[in-house]
Amino acid sequence: MFSITVRDHLMIAHSFRGEVFGPAQRLHGATFLVDASFRRPELDDDNIVVDIGLATRELGAVVGELNYRNLDDEPDLAGINTSTEALARIIADRLADRVHAGHLGPGAHGLTGLTVTLHESHIAWASYERAL
Repeated sequence: MFSITVRDHLMIAHSFRGEVFGPAQRLHGATFLVDASFRRPELDDDNIVVDIGLATRELGAVVGELNYRNLDDEPDLAGINTSTEALARIIADRLADRVHAGHLGPGAHGLTGLTVTLHESHIAWASYERAL
């Protein structure tokens, strides 16, 4: 299995519902490094997994929809605890939509999987892996 990974970063504000979150139930900020890894079993005709420039651009577009926002105010995230795990899934699903819409070029049609990892710090991160 071949893969490439591109990186961006994300700065958000949000709060959580539920006693398990303790003081994080109050509004707070978070900064994440965001890695998106694209996978395929064989390289395409150009001997690549996917165009890194297009992958970087599309990750930036997805992250840009969330960056510098209070996620509590985003209508499409209403009622969701936007945990690190949940945000990884949201970003992965939005990237998958872009792959299927052709935004990563025709070579991306051979992609079989995608993993998004959000790094909260140098000692904690969460990932979501999905098929394409």
